[in-house]
Amino acid sequence: MTRFLLLSSRAEDVASVGERAAFLRFGGLRADELEQVRMEAAPFLPIDLDRYDGVFVGGSPYDASKPEAQKSAAQRRVEAEMSSLLDEIVDRDLPFLGACYGVGTLGVHQGAIIDGTYAEPIGAVTVTLSDAGRADPLLTELPESFEAFVGHKEACRVLPTDAVLLASSPTCPVQMFRVRQNLYATQFHPELDLDGITTRIGVYRDYGYYRPGEYDEVIARVRSADVWAPPRILQAFVERYRTD
Repeated sequence: MTRFLLLSSRAEDVASVGERAAFLRFGGLRADELEQVRMEAAPFLPIDLDRYDGVFVGGSPYDASKPEAQKSAAQRRVEAEMSSLLDEIVDRDLPFLGACYGVGTLGVHQGAIIDGTYAEPIGAVTVTLSDAGRADPLLTELPESFEAFVGHKEACRVLPTDAVLLASSPTCPVQMFRVRQNLYATQFHPELDLDGITTRIGVYRDYGYYRPGEYDEVIARVRSADVWAPPRILQAFVERYRTD
């Protein structure tokens, strides 16, 4: 029986396949327990949410704050369908964890202000839990501060009014938040280890996250990081919401 749904929006096969493998590995899931839908490929609604214990949203090259006229037709469709699906997810308080693009989906849906004020270059940052974060069931096994991989052109500048701030970094005040009891979004990538981010750096070489001539520098920067804690969030999410 499928337990979890992964909504992806990466057109490149190597990135999309790698993303699913990461959620499987760090979530402690079998292959038959995680269904992946590639949102960019075709319309994906309706989805029967009764089939799932929880929903993941992976990262994305889409920028939610880009002017509508500059968005591709595929991005506009994905955003419209995602918003419709979130209507039901939020109404149910169905367990949801959006990684990076979670801020651009759940955040926008709930009224956050997303813009380029707190963009962060590819690398590792020190994430620090808030008091609410230290008490949150997904984060109780994590240290108060830990390194996490980031790389984003936009971020949440103003939280939704009903959101709880769970984590921050010096360069990005909103690294993780929760809405209601079971809806989570992170700006950092809990699904990425060194191999995963190295692959992404290569795949998105021409997407403006860094100048092509900086490739070696960016690779060296991530290789020097000590990132081990964030994947525990995926494990905690699965353990909390998985039904047997």
